[in-house]
Amino acid sequence: MGTLLKCNKPLFSIRFSSFPNSLRSVQLRTHSFNNPKRRNPIRRCFSSLSPSSQPLINGTTLDKMDGNQQPGSPSSELWLHNTMSKKKELFMPKVEGKVGMYVCGVTAYDLSHIGHARVYVTFDVLYRYLKHLGYEVCYVRNFTDVDDKIIARAKELAEDPISLSRRYCDEFIQDMVHLQCLPPSVEPRVSDHMPHIIDMIKQIVDNGYAYRVEGDVFFSVENFPEYGQLSGRKLEDNRAGERVAVDSRKRNPADFALWKSAKEGEPFWESPWGPGRPGWHIECSAMSAAYLGYSFDIHGGGMDLVFPHHENEIAQSCAACKQSNVSYWIHNGFVTVDSEKMSKSLGNFFTIREVMDLYHPLALRLFLMGTHYRSPINYSDVLLESASERIFYIYQVAQSLLCSLCMHVCI
Repeated sequence: MGTLLKCNKPLFSIRFSSFPNSLRSVQLRTHSFNNPKRRNPIRRCFSSLSPSSQPLINGTTLDKMDGNQQPGSPSSELWLHNTMSKKKELFMPKVEGKVGMYVCGVTAYDLSHIGHARVYVTFDVLYRYLKHLGYEVCYVRNFTDVDDKIIARAKELAEDPISLSRRYCDEFIQDMVHLQCLPPSVEPRVSDHMPHIIDMIKQIVDNGYAYRVEGDVFFSVENFPEYGQLSGRKLEDNRAGERVAVDSRKRNPADFALWKSAKEGEPFWESPWGPGRPGWHIECSAMSAAYLGYSFDIHGGGMDLVFPHHENEIAQSCAACKQSNVSYWIHNGFVTVDSEKMSKSLGNFFTIREVMDLYHPLALRLFLMGTHYRSPINYSDVLLESASERIFYIYQVAQSLLCSLCMHVCI
């Protein structure tokens, strides 16, 4: 039965119409790469800053801990594993009935692989469940369209870096459509938010947490004593040069770039420190603050982002605003190949498109959901075949149910 799902063959198109007493209409879509691409307007979401001046306990005010629910407020408990505390915690939003969630998006320089798919399927499930519980959710997922990897790839292809990244952003959006991931509330891009980024860097410098070297600006980790609180790493444990080359101009090898001076042939923007572009980490701090405020509920991504990316985000955001706070840090496990993390840098990856050439997208989605989100999942044709068979069975049952309902209505 699994072979029926291969070679892009759609299962069949089913639409559940609104029968009497039904609550909603559901469309089970067929698989086609000709689906229109999603376009989402850029807009600011609600602020997650608590309107109350009362003390906060795990993100909720004391007057909300008596168990009384306001009309229209969520009624079910949700427990989340918080990477910061290393334990499960009862979810309590900063603003009653509303949730602000930021998930780090892809660096768009190539087609995305199924390790990326796992991240966004995982947080799509959380997004859907929060909405199911009755929360008004502002889900922000960014695109990194200014980065060393993008510039390097653009040089290989003799293409403009921003144009190349825009093309792969569109390809990613199509992949998410096929995986039935709901569109986020906002999908900001780095190139559209340079004023926010530059303003945040200026604030960090003014607050004494960063220093300028020629046209570059570096964050000083020694000036932020809480550095390492998320990952549990100590400064002496950090190894410089793992993502970027070691720069001898740094005061500490662990210091990281907030702004990089312009180099010949690279895109640049004007700034108080001269023409250049942002470092990797500052973008998410600036864009999350732009749409959710400095204090919001959930920040998520893959386990590989705990250090250095999310560790550096915390340092930057707190350096810019002392009231910066994220209540829950959530990270999903890796997709592995032969027990090794799947990644482009290791060359051991399968793109989402390659897998969907063989299996229905919903089979891939079910495969990714079939293991606890924090546990690693090993890529396996056997597991994908099993997921295909289960999806086919679900569709069969759904079609039989639809036929029975239609016969009942006709009678």
